Amino acid sequence: MTKAIVASLLAALLSMVVFHFAVAHGGGTDANGCHHDHKRGGYHCH
Repeated sequence: MTKAIVASLLAALLSMVVFHFAVAHGGGTDANGCHHDHKRGGYHCH
């Protein structure tokens, strides 16, 4: 029972971390999947 709870909590934590990186920024991208980074300067693609 304890292993199941730990595994469930670990899976929930891992899914939250993955979700966080998946929505790292809300900025739009152009047709090439790139955008300008106005905070740090530069242009990069995902």
